[in-house]
Amino acid sequence: MPNFTLADGVFEAAAAKYATPFHLYDEAGLRQRARDLNAAFSWCCDFKEYFAVKALPNPAILRILGEEGCGVDCSSETELMLAEAAGFTGGDVMFSANAMPYAEFDHARAMGAHINLDDITHIDILEQHGGIPESVCCRYNPGGDFKIGTEIMGNPGDAKYGFTLPQLREGLGILKAKGMKRFSLHSFLSSNNTDDAYYPALAKILFTVGRDLAQETGLELEFINLSGGVGIPYEPDAPETDIFAVGEGVRKVYEEVFPEGGVAIKAELGRWMTGPIGWLVTRAIHRKDTYKHYIGLDACCANLMRPAMYGAYHHITVCGKGDAPHDRMVDVVGSLCENNDKFAIDRMLPAIENGDLIVIHDTGAHGHAMGYNYNGRLRSAEILHTADGGFRMIRRAETEQDYFATLDIDPAAGKLGL
Repeated sequence: MPNFTLADGVFEAAAAKYATPFHLYDEAGLRQRARDLNAAFSWCCDFKEYFAVKALPNPAILRILGEEGCGVDCSSETELMLAEAAGFTGGDVMFSANAMPYAEFDHARAMGAHINLDDITHIDILEQHGGIPESVCCRYNPGGDFKIGTEIMGNPGDAKYGFTLPQLREGLGILKAKGMKRFSLHSFLSSNNTDDAYYPALAKILFTVGRDLAQETGLELEFINLSGGVGIPYEPDAPETDIFAVGEGVRKVYEEVFPEGGVAIKAELGRWMTGPIGWLVTRAIHRKDTYKHYIGLDACCANLMRPAMYGAYHHITVCGKGDAPHDRMVDVVGSLCENNDKFAIDRMLPAIENGDLIVIHDTGAHGHAMGYNYNGRLRSAEILHTADGGFRMIRRAETEQDYFATLDIDPAAGKLGL
């Protein structure tokens, strides 16, 4: 089920203090998810979650996760800078970029971050930009289809990421000759997977390949990075991942492949960590009745792109009307000049009046982070519902001055009063 841990009164209190739209995040829920994940893998002597910064790049969120023992996974120099500003450095940072500007390696190496190489050609680039460290992680792409039982869960062969197995063998040989002493493996084979068997199936592949490569190369296998892909239930009837069952499934595979232990486990969960502890809070401001019935919000897909981009489902509730009959079929839309600017299509909801407070659920990952400025729409604020029950703005809403700031190099801009 979508996350209903916050009562309508919390959203109403936040909306009384801050102008809509805004994304609201729940600190207590975030800390609990970090603690549950760490508990699920407590059997591993060296487990660490590297939160995928791209999911929710806000220093307040990163600091909370750091307090809960998490590191961060960065995919760009800007994310590395954000991680530094939030207090992360050295082994608390994983750099997992692909096709990046070469200088980003310099920054990651200067921080002492773990380097997660995406391609065999990156070896020479890394050597020239920061040098080859004694420990390097490589991203593996097994190709073909990824199956759990007979069900296809992903298509790694179609993904742009990772080394093939022959490339891994060749690449590890090159890295060893250049001074690398320990290697690690990483792979991402499925997105938003709520099957408890996903991580154990992925672990079996990586554990086995890692063990075999260690034996072939004589290199020490330092850790396996199970990456992300563990999903959340966006729809009311969707299953929820049991993170403790996931941890137990990985433990069984680990003991089968590594009976003597000694290999650490890392993860880079983003969506599972923060998706359910975020909500987009907005108001109904228009109603239109033509060939269909439309409810227009003061938010648009610039605030939440997933429904427009992927046709993704996000649950929608109306504050104060949870028990009212859901007998009106409507499209819930924003104000962009794009016909896909819709949060819901043919959704059954209660009667909605202008001014009603609307809550769009599970926006804590890839929600605000994917925001943009098409049509000159400005990105919204981010609000933290603190563990003591209060509220704190952790990102202000953009202003027109922010939108025009990059134009101030143009002398003609002065004619616009910029």
